[in-house]
Amino acid sequence: MNILLLQLKRIGDLILTMPAIVALRENFPDARVTLVVSNECADLLPAIPGADRILVARHNLSDIAIVIALARERFNYCIDFTRNDRSAFLAFLSRARKRIVSHRVRDQSKIRARIYNQFVDNRMRDMHTVDYNLALLEPLGGSSASRAMHLELPESAREKANKLRRDSKIGGHFIIFHPGSARIEKFWDPARWAEVINHAGHNNDVDLVLTSGASRLEQAHVTLIKAKTGPRIVDLSGRTDLLTLAALIAQARLLVTVDSAPMHLAAAVQTPQVALFGPTNPFHWRPRESLALILQGESRTPLTEFSPVRARFPMSLISTEAVIDAMDSLLSPQATTQTS
Repeated sequence: MNILLLQLKRIGDLILTMPAIVALRENFPDARVTLVVSNECADLLPAIPGADRILVARHNLSDIAIVIALARERFNYCIDFTRNDRSAFLAFLSRARKRIVSHRVRDQSKIRARIYNQFVDNRMRDMHTVDYNLALLEPLGGSSASRAMHLELPESAREKANKLRRDSKIGGHFIIFHPGSARIEKFWDPARWAEVINHAGHNNDVDLVLTSGASRLEQAHVTLIKAKTGPRIVDLSGRTDLLTLAALIAQARLLVTVDSAPMHLAAAVQTPQVALFGPTNPFHWRPRESLALILQGESRTPLTEFSPVRARFPMSLISTEAVIDAMDSLLSPQATTQTS
């Protein structure tokens, strides 16, 4: 059996597709699985299990090689997790006997819908993203699958993380604060970040680590935060590739972050975390198989109930006290015992 998987979205989307990829491998161990991903996910690929071949769509002339490779193959199944024009074009090229996508494509584009011949009755707005991706496997049959995510971090990533820790004198117990995101509407107030970081430094015997992406937007955000924090913070912002960041998160006692790729990395390596949500609905994106306290809106306590229909909240509604309380609860001796 020859299977093509199309996941051309962002890093978090790829991580949330991992249970589906693993399920395919477990149910069809002899199948040849080809995965096509977007360029921004390329660094993560050595940690993604289950695929025999991974192709990277880079939005340039090198994509011609992907077009040729797919056109030459004889796929039995093509599963489109992406649902956009680019993925539809690749699904068409695959000439797969069964080209599978959500039935929502028929509502979005009658022209695009003609490319597929198997529609699954699932709607992302009604499901967690992991469940949505797993539902697309139903036409293939097979048994039920685990919803847990797992990254197979290469030894080289762990070595880079260890070197960074040695060079920066980061001890065995440390907290990572990752305030950045590709979307500015997910930013939380820098003064509040600084207050949370300073509290952690004053009240816990831990090292404090600040990470972020290398974009100007995130770096400017980090600069504002650092201006209000004490000298104890170790600034690794923009200094880690994706796998090294994942290895650091795996070694951390706790991650405090917004709804972004590091949140999904922490879930995949089972690191406890406090995750701040604003414009996105945690019903669809929250970690479920790892310890995570979810904050959104004016609630002083982490959310325990989630609904597919939820208003968009500005990040400014999340109070400093709510984040500190959630962080302290995960750093308590009781929480440490439960996660060790």
